[in-house]
Amino acid sequence: MNTWNITHEPGFILMGLTDSKEVQLVLFVLFLLIYLVTVLGNIGMMLIIHLDAQLHTPMYFFLTHLSFIDLSYSNVITPKTLENLLTSKKNISFTGCFTQLYFFVFLAATECFILTSMAYDRYVAICNPLHYPVIMSTRLCRALLTGSYVIGVMDSSLTVFNMISLNFCKSNAIHHFYCDSSPLLFLSCTDTHGIELIIITFAGATILLSLILVSVSYVHILSTILKISSTSGKQKAFSTCASHLLGVTVFYSTLIFTYLKPSKSYSLGKDQVASVFYTIVIPMLNPLIYSLRNREVKSAVIRVMQKREGYSS
Repeated sequence: MNTWNITHEPGFILMGLTDSKEVQLVLFVLFLLIYLVTVLGNIGMMLIIHLDAQLHTPMYFFLTHLSFIDLSYSNVITPKTLENLLTSKKNISFTGCFTQLYFFVFLAATECFILTSMAYDRYVAICNPLHYPVIMSTRLCRALLTGSYVIGVMDSSLTVFNMISLNFCKSNAIHHFYCDSSPLLFLSCTDTHGIELIIITFAGATILLSLILVSVSYVHILSTILKISSTSGKQKAFSTCASHLLGVTVFYSTLIFTYLKPSKSYSLGKDQVASVFYTIVIPMLNPLIYSLRNREVKSAVIRVMQKREGYSS
């Protein structure tokens, strides 16, 4: 069988989402609008948190880094996707492809554990409010954040290290709009069972461990909320974690559907739709979820605007 690797060919071809020029133009406009909202929303979130002293709390410390991750996440995938929707040449070099894969996995794994850290923060705030300032110390917050990034680096390094050892058969055409592990494994003529097992094991461990920790936190949170006697008290307690719970639900549902399955079950249509939502839409949704459904952020925006008006007058 004809095989090739980095020494024989210039790179891969990203086939994208569709061959129709009309549909490509529509998708370009749609994705460009989503990308602009993503960039403005996440930068805006980071600026508001930085400028408003009342948001200098552990929850918003993690939310700042979640916005940074989403912004970076979008920049890894969307610009290349927009370029390919406008051009007939859809090439991506080996270096570019595996760099994209590296940062994609790194950012996704890091986001898992930032969301986990945010869930733990909400658990302490609701279940142990009197000890919250002591437990959620600056030192603990930095340790949780550092651990999230370290896990991301380990996960992405392991994935790319195993992927670059593969040989690919017949075609260098990736039937996807970005370099992901499933379509790359699908092209390989190397026996991928061992590599696939390693990748699924570590990806599964990352997703499931973080999801279990988030679930345990919310079981305790809901148990505590149900013990509150007053309806207004229950609503107030639940409102402090509603935005995070919605963000977690959207994030993990698409993540599990896309990645916790063998590459042999890779389905071009279904996986691409899920991937569009996961890689392009969710980074836009997070700042909207945490701003539109969060009174503290809305109040912070008003305070920042009032300060600016005061300075200008």
